[in-house]
Amino acid sequence: MAERTWPGERMVAAAQGGDVESIAALVSGSHPHVRRFARTLCASPEDAEDAAQEALITLYRKIGTLRASGALASWMFRIVRNECLRRARLRPPHYDEVPDVSVVSAEDEVLRRLEAGRIAAAIADLPADQRRVLIMRDIQGYSGRMVADALGLSLPAMKSRLHRARASVHQTLRGAPHSVSGDGDD
Repeated sequence: MAERTWPGERMVAAAQGGDVESIAALVSGSHPHVRRFARTLCASPEDAEDAAQEALITLYRKIGTLRASGALASWMFRIVRNECLRRARLRPPHYDEVPDVSVVSAEDEVLRRLEAGRIAAAIADLPADQRRVLIMRDIQGYSGRMVADALGLSLPAMKSRLHRARASVHQTLRGAPHSVSGDGDD
């Protein structure tokens, strides 16, 4: 399952220090995850591929600005989210297309993109421990046991964090203020 895990903190730290081989390995190892994020967040497969490439270029150029080597996944998620939102804003309306009732209207597409942006922002605003669990479980598709093992948690602790993360995202999307503590579940 090595292709399903993010590059380790030692590799990130070496890349931050300017080690060329580590930077190349970091970009290569992050690529499948970045593509998965982009396919989830972008409006079209073309935008997803372009957003993933832009995110990897940003990773290559700005790895030294990453504050914590353990925050790579959330940093890349924000970069992909921002790139997908930028592309959604720049996408021109397709005036030359013949309307088709089976195709989603432009208004529905804009609303869908805005909702994807709201979801991404709600996830990005989660406490780091909850965000990691939610991303690994619900976005990357890891099993509960794999998430718990990767984060050094018991299965009940992982489930508790996942529940709080989902509840917080749900409350944020409903517009109600919601605060969930990240303490006391280990």
